[in-house]
Amino acid sequence: MGRIFGVQITVAEQDGRPVRFTWQGRIYAVRRIIDHWVTLRADWAPHAEDRLPQRTYWRVEAGSQEVSRGVYELRHDSLTGSWTLARVWD
Repeated sequence: MGRIFGVQITVAEQDGRPVRFTWQGRIYAVRRIIDHWVTLRADWAPHAEDRLPQRTYWRVEAGSQEVSRGVYELRHDSLTGSWTLARVWD
C-alpha cells in the first residue's frame, strides 16, 4: 500500500497524457504509464439529468534528478481542472 497525499500538483500534458509533474518544488518526468482509468462522480450531480463530472486517474512511473523512480497516482478532476497527487509507492 502506498502513502496517500491528496496534494495539488502542476501537470504538463501531451495528447491528454501526463508527461511531467511538479511536486514539492521538483519536476518529475513520467517514464511509463502503468494504468489509466476514469470514474464518474454521481454525488456531484445535483440532478440526475446533469452530466456527471469525472475524475481521471493515471498511475505512472516517474522520477526527478533528486529522487529515484517511484510509482505515483495522479488524479485529474474534470469539474475544476485541477490535478492531485493521490498516492505514492517508492
